[in-house]
Amino acid sequence: MFAERMKELREFTEPRLKQEDLGKLLNMSQRKISRLETGAVNPTPEEIVKICKFYKVSADYILGLTNDINK
Repeated sequence: MFAERMKELREFTEPRLKQEDLGKLLNMSQRKISRLETGAVNPTPEEIVKICKFYKVSADYILGLTNDINK
């Protein structure tokens, strides 16, 4: 669920970013963003926190534990 939510946030949440641009903002490579979005690798707890803070969503949401984006 994390991979789908991450890709969804990047593609449909303002600002809409390319993987490379998001990677720069989060201090990750484009390859890392791609691998997170495809589920090829699992995020570290630190990466989850970075992504949640950037998109202002809860860890429960991005991990698929709730469908409430604000909870």
